[in-house]
Amino acid sequence: MLTQDSEVVPVPAWPFSLLVFSCGVCWSVTAKMLRNLLALRQIGQRTISTASRRHFKNKVPEKQKLFQEDDEIPLYLKGGIADALLYRATMILTVGGTAYAIYQLAVASFPKKQE
Repeated sequence: MLTQDSEVVPVPAWPFSLLVFSCGVCWSVTAKMLRNLLALRQIGQRTISTASRRHFKNKVPEKQKLFQEDDEIPLYLKGGIADALLYRATMILTVGGTAYAIYQLAVASFPKKQE
């Protein structure tokens, strides 16, 4: 790795005192790393750009029609059964949490009697 004419120069920039090799060893390592990085970039671009693309049906117009209908259903429930379940779970947790907070406030308001 090191040849006889290479010179080791300490660099006090970091607390661990890095070593810089002046003969070209550092440049060869950097060049290899850069070539590998560029090759990896090209492979990544190639797999993304030339991969067979799946053609999905555009569902946006159907969703727009669904959400723009005037059928007296709230917007947050128009997504189907999943929206209804999430709404109900949120309401149960909110009401239950509020009731529990009020109960704890009442318990804290009336301290236990010392005997």
